[in-house]
Amino acid sequence: MSYSLSEVRRFCSVLLFCAQPLIISALVPQTATGQTLHPLDPLTSEEVKVAARVIAALPQFPEGSLFSTIVLKEPLKKVVLGHKSGAPVSRQAFAVILDRKGNRTFEAVVDLKAGRLISWEQIEGVQPLVTGSEFEALPNIVKADGRWQEAMRKRGINDFDKVQIDGWAVGQVARIHEIEGVVVLVNMNTNKVIEVVDTGAVPLAPPSQQLDEKSTGTRTPPKPLLIQQPEGSSFEISGQEVHWQKWRFRFTMHPREGLVLHTVGYEDAGRIRPILHRASLSEMVVPYGDSETNWRWRSAFDVGEYSVGRLASSIEPKTDAPENALLLDATFAGDDGQPYVLPRAVGIYERDGGMLWKHYESYSQNNESRRARQLVIFFIATIGNYDYALNWIFHQDGVLEADAALSGIMLPKGVRETKANAHGPGFKSGHLVSANIVAPHHQHFFSFRLDLDVDGPNNSVHEMNTRALAPGPTNAFLNGILMEETILKNERLAQRKMSMPLARTWMVVNPTAQNALGHHTSYILVPGSNSLPYIAPTSQVRRRAGFINNHFWATRYKADELSAAGVYPNQSRAGDGLPRWVANNEDLVNQDVVVWYTLGVTHIPRPEEWPVMPVTHVGFKMIPGGFFSRNPALDVPK
Repeated sequence: MSYSLSEVRRFCSVLLFCAQPLIISALVPQTATGQTLHPLDPLTSEEVKVAARVIAALPQFPEGSLFSTIVLKEPLKKVVLGHKSGAPVSRQAFAVILDRKGNRTFEAVVDLKAGRLISWEQIEGVQPLVTGSEFEALPNIVKADGRWQEAMRKRGINDFDKVQIDGWAVGQVARIHEIEGVVVLVNMNTNKVIEVVDTGAVPLAPPSQQLDEKSTGTRTPPKPLLIQQPEGSSFEISGQEVHWQKWRFRFTMHPREGLVLHTVGYEDAGRIRPILHRASLSEMVVPYGDSETNWRWRSAFDVGEYSVGRLASSIEPKTDAPENALLLDATFAGDDGQPYVLPRAVGIYERDGGMLWKHYESYSQNNESRRARQLVIFFIATIGNYDYALNWIFHQDGVLEADAALSGIMLPKGVRETKANAHGPGFKSGHLVSANIVAPHHQHFFSFRLDLDVDGPNNSVHEMNTRALAPGPTNAFLNGILMEETILKNERLAQRKMSMPLARTWMVVNPTAQNALGHHTSYILVPGSNSLPYIAPTSQVRRRAGFINNHFWATRYKADELSAAGVYPNQSRAGDGLPRWVANNEDLVNQDVVVWYTLGVTHIPRPEEWPVMPVTHVGFKMIPGGFFSRNPALDVPK
């Protein structure tokens, strides 16, 4: 059975709420410890309570509505850059509310200091993200349905408590899945099962491998490796601001985006030079490559549908993080608007970075080398079966690295076969990883939003391509290498794909600032491993996730353009986000620009990744390109 867009929205409405809390202090807002708040500081627990109370007291607030998120409404960039330490700050809350009974979505903005509503608007034709209370309610709704119970009994399952319900946002073809061949469509507004699809039983796989040490067994452990900092850590934290080696930055834990970096700068000659105003994971999409009816719809927008920040898990000391890590809590708002604390949501630690620089002088037999230190700040989110750690790594030489670590359990598909050679020639959409279990091929796409302010907000975007110099008088010995630098003058030209033959990179340049050598100061985005999307350009998933059409985008700064697939990707019609924003083709020369980098991973499963995946690392670097006049790490001591 298939449904029109309107029917899917009516039957399967899911809550998306992008709330931003309000401030209640009558004077200068402060934290619980009495510290004056910075304009970018996340909401305190008390602010979350006030935000929910102000909104819920409105006469137009629909009874029974849910808050899917409450977060700070970040002030404009000019307000942040003009803020003086200790000065009063104006704090506002932005909220997205789902009216479950009416299947309506509202956005609200509240002035917290004044305790009054600034705006209230119904947003037509959108669905908010899936909420925690929906995930909690879903198993009982499904298990109470007689049709589902009968499908389980056909498979010899009578103890329903042993069945796990795996809830998915519906995309454009609503489905909820657990046992292979059984899919249930649920209206989460009415808490009723709409449809049960049973495409036939396949053998249940043997019991899965448990992952505790008693179940797995253990090898002879390696001898202890100790990380010691007898004088303590080298970084300092004041509120949300971190000082480490010449780096200065702020961080927040956002319920939707996860860990966000703000106002990143580097100390040079006694002043803090700005590099990045804001860096975040803007969106993720994971399309699966099995085209069977019960699999073709599977694609998860892990940021915009599920709120990757709120799905963060508490970091376990000495396993998820090394023993010298500082672990910090985060405050979020629940569906009821009440605050809760996630313990150990963010980790920050120093680690050995290998050799920083070296030269051995053979004539004098003198060696000068330096050992590198790195600062890592990270969080870990568990989204259904997958676990993702996002690490931002600060290097002493001015390099900032993003590293995504993928682990967890591959999404399994039940099959009749127990051996790989039993599969027919047409079975090409997955790999057998255990008896009766196939892991379908799939891809992961991450969109990073990088609001670079290289020595200030007015920048330009250049592309660098390298090739062999053509034979001729200027290349008589056929060894010439040419790097061509092209300015991407507008948003249309700045839609780019990677090129290995051209060693393509992109550079954000300040056309009004120069180093001592006359180079315009810049930072270069250097891609790591990447992939092209294999789902068709006209497929519904690809149209909803238009950001994956290019590896690189650049746009003019807009405060409300934060999400690469749009604010409301849940059941979206397609075309929102980056494709819509660049349609006006704005000028990018000497402007406040934002670059967006799409990182793709193509996952062809292996038996060695079952029952749990060894970590895979993917990422990119932002490296200084003429930002300094010489190696900025020369002064690192032995």
